[in-house]
Amino acid sequence: MTLSLSILDQSPVIGSATPAEAIRRTIELAKLADRLGYHRYWLAEHHALNGLADASPEILLARLGAETKHIRLGTGGIMLPYYAPFKIAEQFKMLEAMYPGRMDLGLGRAPGGHPRTARVLFDGRQIDTDEGFANQLAELSAMFRGVVPESHPLHGQMLSPNVPTSPEMWVLGSSTGGASFAASLGMPFAFAHFINAYSGADVAHAYRSHFKPWHGDKPRVALAMLAIVADDESEAKAIEKAVLMRWALTALGANRTVPTIEEAAAYEFSAKEQQIAAHDRPRLTIGSASVVAAHIRELQARFAADEVILVAVAPSYDIRIRTFERLAAEFDLKPRE
Repeated sequence: MTLSLSILDQSPVIGSATPAEAIRRTIELAKLADRLGYHRYWLAEHHALNGLADASPEILLARLGAETKHIRLGTGGIMLPYYAPFKIAEQFKMLEAMYPGRMDLGLGRAPGGHPRTARVLFDGRQIDTDEGFANQLAELSAMFRGVVPESHPLHGQMLSPNVPTSPEMWVLGSSTGGASFAASLGMPFAFAHFINAYSGADVAHAYRSHFKPWHGDKPRVALAMLAIVADDESEAKAIEKAVLMRWALTALGANRTVPTIEEAAAYEFSAKEQQIAAHDRPRLTIGSASVVAAHIRELQARFAADEVILVAVAPSYDIRIRTFERLAAEFDLKPRE
């Protein structure tokens, strides 16, 4: 089976880089991914984090559409509980009007930042992120497909611009919660192995077994995983330490930019940080291109995934570019003009 390979870009702010540079690097990487032959390029929504620059993926998508020609573009994801489904529907209808047939709408319910920031974004409202999230997903699907029930307040409401195409909807998750929403509503499901490396295969199989056709007819699973290509074993260990340093510090409440190899080399882990790093290490796949590709194929088989989405929050922008270039060659992606 031919592997569909895609990219999720969190717009990392690495070392002394500025947020503006991080956004510029995202634009450059999207153009490269388009040329290399990747299938999708997704952006993630995060708020008030020094290490991740993109709080408005729907805005950045408009720029990426103008800079690319072939690759599908989308969100991985929009944090839906913050917003009115009707507004999201119209935003993505606008994107569809500009770039028809190329838009994906991946949706999650995580805060995408600190709980305090979530309270600000909720504007003091009490939000039910379980039943409320399911209702929001159902409303979006019904609006896009033109099947809003007569009894619903949105019945007969036109989405503007009124174009014939709609984005491809995905539900995101790192646990059984997201999978259950996707399965009950008949939507594709993307599992975040780069967040949870321990139970994903079971979650993916449960999603398939409980899938009920509604939004779509068949279950589809995408596996999102963190993969970084290193030149040699020494560099792999240095990159690994930088990645684990970031995770350990984040878990303990630090809000900083993504560490560089040099910053990590000078850092001494506390006992607690070592414990966090040991627990989180399986989230990272690192090595030569052939080693990383082999693990990608292994995880794809374990998940029975239809697609693999690569995340490369690396300690330098050059390492990130190298990763996607070498994996494109390893998987024989077809370059595009």
